[in-house]
Amino acid sequence: MAASSTAPPPATNLRRIVAASLIGTTIEWYDFFLYGSAAALVFNKLFFPGSAPLVGTLLSFLTYAVGFAARPLGALVFGHFGDRLGRKKLLVVSLLMMGGATFGIGLLPTHATIGAAAPVLLTALRLVQGFALGGEWGGAVLLVSEHGDPRRRGFWSSWPQTGAPAGQLLAAGVLSALTSLLSEDAFTAWGWRIPFLLSGVLVLLGLWIRLSVDESPVFKAALARAEARTADQGSERPSTRSRAVPRSPRLRFSTAVRTAAPEPSVRAAPRQITASGVKNHDFLVYATASAGMAKQTALNAVLIASAVHFVVIPAWGALSDRIGRRPVYLIGALGVGAWMFPFFALIDAGGFPRLIVAVTVGLVFHGAMYAPQAAFFSEMFATRMRYSGASIGAQFSSVAAGAPAPLIATALLSDYGTSTPIALYVIAAVLLTVVAVGCARETRERDLEHVEAAGPAGAAATAHSAKARTA
Repeated sequence: MAASSTAPPPATNLRRIVAASLIGTTIEWYDFFLYGSAAALVFNKLFFPGSAPLVGTLLSFLTYAVGFAARPLGALVFGHFGDRLGRKKLLVVSLLMMGGATFGIGLLPTHATIGAAAPVLLTALRLVQGFALGGEWGGAVLLVSEHGDPRRRGFWSSWPQTGAPAGQLLAAGVLSALTSLLSEDAFTAWGWRIPFLLSGVLVLLGLWIRLSVDESPVFKAALARAEARTADQGSERPSTRSRAVPRSPRLRFSTAVRTAAPEPSVRAAPRQITASGVKNHDFLVYATASAGMAKQTALNAVLIASAVHFVVIPAWGALSDRIGRRPVYLIGALGVGAWMFPFFALIDAGGFPRLIVAVTVGLVFHGAMYAPQAAFFSEMFATRMRYSGASIGAQFSSVAAGAPAPLIATALLSDYGTSTPIALYVIAAVLLTVVAVGCARETRERDLEHVEAAGPAGAAATAHSAKARTA
């Protein structure tokens, strides 16, 4: 394994950096998943009354999709300034925006109070959520990737990825507690607001931890080199935009073809398109609307499966350090595709144990795709365009794959009344993933401080540089 010229930080410092990234992603995914769960459980009644149950759910998921539409814009803005100003500052801004929007949803009047203005305001706050989340992921994973030991980059950078199941676990736990303690009328009337208002407390905690960490040493070294070159040339300091934008269209096209096909499938489709399957909001719709399960039973299954998901992600990340990012990714993609029909069969058969097995196995395979993503995408770009490249590649795919997934799954369920079209939909996305990842180059040996491009020439130069430094 190639060693970076930047020495890894002490273990205690690295753990604090991991904690800062993890708590931020946990809070932001808590906010994001909370919205999806509320859309499946109560928003159809509160903001879209008068519609048939599945139609109301479809409309509430439409506002959910709006959040995905805002994520690429967030990636563009946060990526540009993150490559110019640093990772830490932008992560603080994203945390405040996401938490503020979620807290605002908890205070929002419903349709019964202000009429059509209610869904309009809900959509506006959802846009802010999506914009903030679009900038969160890239910064959080880069902060860890650029601090950590390169020999264990897959393991350490997978920890911010556990913020997704941790946020889902937290959201499902709060919702499960409320639905068990409150009557359905009380939960619908005011209980649903409590999880959104709790976000304010979580944001203060996350802000305190994030302000205590240092900026990425790889970014600071790249900035110092740029300033030294500028001083030698006797010119003004080049902006990130002037350096990155002329080259980034090629890199982003490469990400769209070489990774996305990794992207629409790798980041968004296997994670979000596991429609009515391994994610809580889609799963809740199918389990409660079609399989006839109680909300509490479905939420409890999500809780258990999310806990397992949290544990397996770092394990898959560690495995990617040993055998590479691509093999682990392919294990997960093939596993998700193979599990779709057994997944629905177990749910339709009924019973809480079968429900747990169905969701847990799906999330274990999903973890194999999700764990290596942080290192995989970080290793594709030069330092001064890494925030932009990783974020934009990831978030633009979310519009193509993640945003319509709940809408398509709900529409298929409404039209056909069976899970077969949904399973085929997921399998098609998985096949795209397998082809795309199979065509992508392995990145495990790349040095983040010295990689200059994501293409074949850059990969070859980086590998040669890494071998020379370790010889």
